[in-house]
Amino acid sequence: MRLLGVLATVLVTTLVLWVFPSSDYIFLPDKAHPVAPLVTVQGGHDPHGPGAIYFVDVYIRKATVLETWFGGMHDGADLHPASDVVPPGVTSAEQQTVDAGEMRTSQEIAAAVALRSLGEKVTWKDTGALVTAVEPGFPAVGKLAPTDVIIKLGATRVRTPDALSAAMHALAIGSTVTFTVRRGTHTRVVVLHTVASAKGSRRGVVGILLDRALAIELPRRVSIDAHGVGGPSAGLAFALEVREELGHDVTHGHRIAATGQILLDGTVLPIGGIKQKTIGARKAGVDTFLVPAGANATEARRYAGGIRVIAVKSYSQALHAMATLPQAA
Repeated sequence: MRLLGVLATVLVTTLVLWVFPSSDYIFLPDKAHPVAPLVTVQGGHDPHGPGAIYFVDVYIRKATVLETWFGGMHDGADLHPASDVVPPGVTSAEQQTVDAGEMRTSQEIAAAVALRSLGEKVTWKDTGALVTAVEPGFPAVGKLAPTDVIIKLGATRVRTPDALSAAMHALAIGSTVTFTVRRGTHTRVVVLHTVASAKGSRRGVVGILLDRALAIELPRRVSIDAHGVGGPSAGLAFALEVREELGHDVTHGHRIAATGQILLDGTVLPIGGIKQKTIGARKAGVDTFLVPAGANATEARRYAGGIRVIAVKSYSQALHAMATLPQAA
């Protein structure tokens, strides 16, 4: 009876540890997804043939206590501290909003890049300074959040991050700054005081990282539904699919996964979770994986198995690499 009691205790403890969440997050591979069902292009159509474009993502959730003790319980899994997923000063809900916003932006830029490459007219204008991150320990924590768009500094209209940075450089440490901020459909005023950017520095900052806020106008409707996946890393895959749906043979019969954040000039930037994404591409049975050049490509090759990994720095380079692949049998 005593042995049965011990076994029952062990079983209950194991079940509790398996269910009870820890403070860490676990990154898990997710099988790569075909992009064609997600993309609708005015005047285009889903391609028919053996080739296809796939996008890759990472399944991220809170790790259980047991998973933190035995990190190798899942194939391809990695544990990460919460700060890698939800930055200090940002709530989980705010981070989900950030991820959704990054996905929407990546979709717009992907469509713009693809249509411009085909000679279609795409226009855009700068609408402010987009807050992409808030540095822990600085005045902006709790006052500004990623996806906020700063449109005024005092009474001065702000259209670009460079303009805001230049105006901030002229301010002394301890200055009061008044930002007019667009958050979603609402506008609010945020008052902050600058502090030294670092020990001994004479530059006053509030602790935010910035990017361009853009309004993009496309010559045709492009709709992309990523089914709740967030972040910017599917941009390259979306741009390739838009071109494919307008009748241009991008895949040449190959099953091609692609990952990378794409900028308006076509530059492809590195992304996170490349280990899990490579495993996800492998599980989908693709034969080629386009990844950002540099460390991403190096790590992808470690987990690629028999997949051909092609490192790219731009959308045009990706198109060239795919055009020079041997025709799939």
